Amino acid sequence: MLMRTDPFRDLDRLTEQVFGTVSRPTTMPMEAWRQDGEFVVEFDLPGVAPDSIDVDVERNVLTVRAERSSHRPDGAEVIAAERPAGTFGRELILGDSLETSKVTADYADGVLTLRIPIAERAKPRKISVTASKSKKEIAA
Repeated sequence: MLMRTDPFRDLDRLTEQVFGTVSRPTTMPMEAWRQDGEFVVEFDLPGVAPDSIDVDVERNVLTVRAERSSHRPDGAEVIAAERPAGTFGRELILGDSLETSKVTADYADGVLTLRIPIAERAKPRKISVTASKSKKEIAA
C-alpha cells in the first residue's frame, strides 16, 4: 500500500489541536464591557458543572478555570466529537482602576458572569473652579 504524506495537512492538524477551531475552541469565548460603574466579563461555559469552575484573583491577574467532562460511555463508538472536553483556562490582566477585592461571580445557563467594580479613584469626577478676586497694583 502506498501512503502519501502532506506536510501542510499535518501542519493544519497540529494547529487545530493547539489553537482550536471555531467549532472546537481551546479557550473559553468571552465578552467584556464597562457599564454603570463596573466592569463585566462573560465567559461561555456550556455543559460545565458549577462546582468545577474556579475563579482566582492575584494582584491584577484574574484566572478562570473550568472542567467539562465527556458524558460518552466507555466503549461507545464515536460518530462525531465536536464538543471539547477537558480543562479550560483563561487569564485576564486587570487594570489598577478596578476593585479586585470585590469581584462577584454568577453562573447561569452556561454563562459565567463576573462583575468587578470600578474603583472610586478611577471614576470621572467634577472639579469645581473658584475665582478669587485679586488685583495687582502697579507701583509707579
